[in-house]
Amino acid sequence: MPKNTATSADTPEKAASGWVTIRRVSPYLWPDGQAWVKRRVVGALVLLLLAKLVGFTTPYLYKLAVDALGAGAEPAEAMMLGAIGLTVAYGIARLGSVLGNELRDAVFVRVGQRALRALALETFTHIHRLSLRYHITRKTGGLSRIIERGVKGVDFLLRFMLFSIGPLTLELILVSLFFAVYFGWAYMVVVVGTIYLYVTFTFKITEWRVKIRRQMNDQDSDANQKAIDSLLNFETVKYFNAEAREAQRYDGAMAAYEGLAVKTGYSLSLLNAGQSLIITSGLVAVMVMAGYGVQAGTLTVGDFVMVNAYMIQITMPLGFLGTVYREIRQALVDMGEMFGLLGQPAEVNDAPNAKPIKVTGGEVTFDNVHFAYDPDRAILKGLSFTLKPGQRVAFVGPSGAGKSTIARLLFRFYDVTGGAVRIDGQDLRDVTQTSLHQMIGIVPQDTVLFNDTIYYNIAYGNPDAPRSAVEAAAKAAKIHDFIVSLPQGYATTVGERGLKLSGGEKQRVGIARTLLKNPPILVLDEATSALDTQTEQDIQLSLREMGQGRSVLMIAHRLSTIADADAIFVLEGGVITETGTHDALLAKGGKYAAMWARQSAGEEDHSNEVAAQ
Repeated sequence: MPKNTATSADTPEKAASGWVTIRRVSPYLWPDGQAWVKRRVVGALVLLLLAKLVGFTTPYLYKLAVDALGAGAEPAEAMMLGAIGLTVAYGIARLGSVLGNELRDAVFVRVGQRALRALALETFTHIHRLSLRYHITRKTGGLSRIIERGVKGVDFLLRFMLFSIGPLTLELILVSLFFAVYFGWAYMVVVVGTIYLYVTFTFKITEWRVKIRRQMNDQDSDANQKAIDSLLNFETVKYFNAEAREAQRYDGAMAAYEGLAVKTGYSLSLLNAGQSLIITSGLVAVMVMAGYGVQAGTLTVGDFVMVNAYMIQITMPLGFLGTVYREIRQALVDMGEMFGLLGQPAEVNDAPNAKPIKVTGGEVTFDNVHFAYDPDRAILKGLSFTLKPGQRVAFVGPSGAGKSTIARLLFRFYDVTGGAVRIDGQDLRDVTQTSLHQMIGIVPQDTVLFNDTIYYNIAYGNPDAPRSAVEAAAKAAKIHDFIVSLPQGYATTVGERGLKLSGGEKQRVGIARTLLKNPPILVLDEATSALDTQTEQDIQLSLREMGQGRSVLMIAHRLSTIADADAIFVLEGGVITETGTHDALLAKGGKYAAMWARQSAGEEDHSNEVAAQ
């Protein structure tokens, strides 16, 4: 059996480093078994190289045109045979460079979008694999922000790493070597020195800005989480007249974000100013040197113009380098958080040799089960019981006794820390989770619905079921008549988390959804707690009918709903203190009998109050 090890909730979630992120993204540029992606990458690189080579020749053509205009030949002849032809060639070269870049982007766009989609799907799938413990402790708003920022960085990182940093480096090397060969080593030293100072200054300041940006991300996630949390609890905010308090809480988070954003703006101004100073100084130095060369007669006016053109040609991508590097670093930060999330281990995994579960009768056995959410606080302490095929058993007891934990362990949302849970003799750790979940249906105490139609929410229990089966499940759950009375019928949307429906209506949709799933093992976790007495009685009848031939495990607070159970277990402090049928437990006069007496007295008092009104 797999041993209990560190859980996903215990493992600190760390953002992946820059190089780790780059290595994780690289396979999306060159995926195995997808030749079309490789062809597009190669085609894009070829177009990029051609565009750069054509672009590199444009200043030289410009120089030849200027020299042709300044030559001593006949002006008309010079214009017709030299300058105009060279100017046209210069224009064609510039146009070719631009077209090459645009074709490159057109070829590569599908590669980038495919990578974005693949990573988004991988992240989404991984989040669903993470344990319930992780999702309970993690803030959903912050989680969605991490995914959103990380996925957006994919296409940018792939595009600019491939088409900006490498090509820029190539262009700078070509220009530096050309200056050394054509003008002399002094020119190359100035150019290389300018590039070195610029890149060093840009990287140093940008690294400082990235730290600030990381803090901005954290504050942005915090503000977003507070907003989502407040909106999801809209009714609670209204109940407690807390609109101003929520606004102040949100504004406090945004104020911290504002401070960091201002700091980022100041640092950006410093970066831009420093870059301009370095670039301008280098440009002026080279132009002064070229000016002296023209004055001394060693260079032509065309050479002077060419020096200027080459310097402008490299200063433009250098200026862009600042932006690209900042964005790449930011993309690495955002994607690092996302890959940190992808690196978060799942607490519950299928065993290497796990097989689909085979449910023949539906016998559920808890064998000396120990479990704790926190090692310092045990929830179940050697729990043992057997639910025979076709039986209805119920668990009752005070809050915190461990009743809902039993359902979670049966679904294997967590692994037991001791003992074993078995279905028809098969340890749940030896079967696949997908097949296990398929065999168990649950009607939870708080039914949460998708923000979609009523039909979608019921059909979620079995997406392949025909409409007649969906409507039959709704009828069995006593909600069909209500649905058809709505203006849009089954096409009615239920709102965020089903807020457009009452608690009882949501519960009945949840019951219909589970009826449609038609599982051999059924868990009812306070399944009728939100219903009025008459509706509860109707649905209890439906649930009894549904339970025929199935193993039913009920978790109840209202004892009247489980009085006909084949066996009732009283759970206290993680252990079973009483076991028996309803009549047997009443005759025993223990804890169950006391609970029944209290609830019966409360219901009688409530009936008297209603009669007096």
